[in-house]
Amino acid sequence: MIRFSLKCAAGHRFESWFQSAAAFDKLSDSGMLACAVCGSASVEKALMAPQLCKAQDNPAPPPHPAEQALAELRRQVEQTADYVGPRFAREARDMHEGLIPERAIYGEARPEEARSLIEEGIPVVPLPFTPRRKAN
Repeated sequence: MIRFSLKCAAGHRFESWFQSAAAFDKLSDSGMLACAVCGSASVEKALMAPQLCKAQDNPAPPPHPAEQALAELRRQVEQTADYVGPRFAREARDMHEGLIPERAIYGEARPEEARSLIEEGIPVVPLPFTPRRKAN
């Protein structure tokens, strides 16, 4: 929904809500808009300033329990596992084959890489969030 300030040919100003800017255009083009004061069908958008509010005026709702659980899972993963980025499949395979010491890791793998790891019996699980990319 979007609220527009409108004015008619007689200079009356009023506001109205529309499903979208395209919905306003469609109603305007079909002549289905009328001034709320005088009934004139000659209505156009008026100049309007954006309406901003301070955070304290519109406090955010408390996080949903599922959001809290995901945030806690992310925190635990980031604190207890090493981020290996796009090297995840190679690192997981090397650990499984005993080439490097086992440790908790997380990163990214393409779907075909993850499928291959699973087919090889390497235990992996997708995370319900996208890892934050760490640069240097």
